[in-house]
Amino acid sequence: MSRVLLFTGKGGVGKTTLSAATAASLAAHGRKALVVSTDPAHSLGDALDVRLGAEPSEVDGAAGLFACQIDPRGLVDEAWGDLRGHLRTVLAGAGVDELDAEELTVLPGVEELLALAEVRRLAASGPWEVVVVDCGPTAETLRLLSLPEAFAGYLERLFPTHRRVVRGLLAGVAGTGSVEKWDATADALSRLAERLDALRSMLADSSSCSVRLVLTPERVVAAETRRTLTALALQGIRVDSVIANRLVPSPGAARGAAASWLRTRRHEQDAVLAELTGIGEIRTVDHRASEPVGVPALLEVAEQLYGDSDPLPGAAVSESLLEVSGSGRGLDARYSLRIALPLSDDTELDLARVSDDLALTVDGRRRLVALPSLLRRCIVTGAEMDSGGVTVGFRPDPSLWR
Repeated sequence: MSRVLLFTGKGGVGKTTLSAATAASLAAHGRKALVVSTDPAHSLGDALDVRLGAEPSEVDGAAGLFACQIDPRGLVDEAWGDLRGHLRTVLAGAGVDELDAEELTVLPGVEELLALAEVRRLAASGPWEVVVVDCGPTAETLRLLSLPEAFAGYLERLFPTHRRVVRGLLAGVAGTGSVEKWDATADALSRLAERLDALRSMLADSSSCSVRLVLTPERVVAAETRRTLTALALQGIRVDSVIANRLVPSPGAARGAAASWLRTRRHEQDAVLAELTGIGEIRTVDHRASEPVGVPALLEVAEQLYGDSDPLPGAAVSESLLEVSGSGRGLDARYSLRIALPLSDDTELDLARVSDDLALTVDGRRRLVALPSLLRRCIVTGAEMDSGGVTVGFRPDPSLWR
């Protein structure tokens, strides 16, 4: 399985240029690299100055560098059409009107989901060591990265995992229909479930997949970057680097109106970056006089971005999302659950106990966190928030400790 690097950021910050530059640098240093675009507004070919299709091809003049632009519409027609046909049959057999069945099988997000599945297929089957992904803007990317889990939950509720249960359900709604006919639907659903599980595993494995966030040093963009860091941590996806693009060059000791403007603008940009505390090292790239187009120009960008360091650092061990500590024994015990998340002072946080899960909502994004077995027999006593996460207090529930 190739290493996967996902580049994202607010629209217009230069993520396409930096993802292409990273892939070009990897290839120049002897690693076969594939750079692929899942952004609906494809501009990867423009950055590389080559014509790209849906299938990977080697970029002329750059040995070891491959590129492609995924066609989500084509993937829908190829992979989803068959399953939609099966589902329409199931719904019609259950008494759903044919027109309603057609509408119910057009699921929002399926194009993005299949694009992500195609990234995984390329990472698993190609000759490249690294797959660099030029994703869409952050809002679309967050939605994209949450789809495998959301679709898996949707599928599990409609059709339980156990094949015999699915077979019995399908045979039941079929009435006099052939069981073999419904087995085909079960097989199609099983294949979809396997793809979803594979995607979830890839995204959760910090040794094979990580995100690089690109920003420009502006307060609005920096605020969105902080929220994105929190949202990705909430989903258990590791960010291995933050890149600040388009810093204006320092004018040094030069005088004049232009130098004064540059000095003021750079001071503002430095102040924005200084406020991004607690997120680790931020790599920087200067604003260039001319747009970097083509492999030679992209390699110049990569040289400033990475210098002599490896563009593909070893996967660091991610901080555990959950950590339990406690003291005391029996009904006198007190426990705390630490949920590691990068938070800011204006973060909107909500916690709720839902059976054996803790429903955690951060800035409108909700995730169910499965409680460790020790805490399932406990009552929530309170919660505290700081810049590094949330600490939830628990005590044993007397009605459950006998």
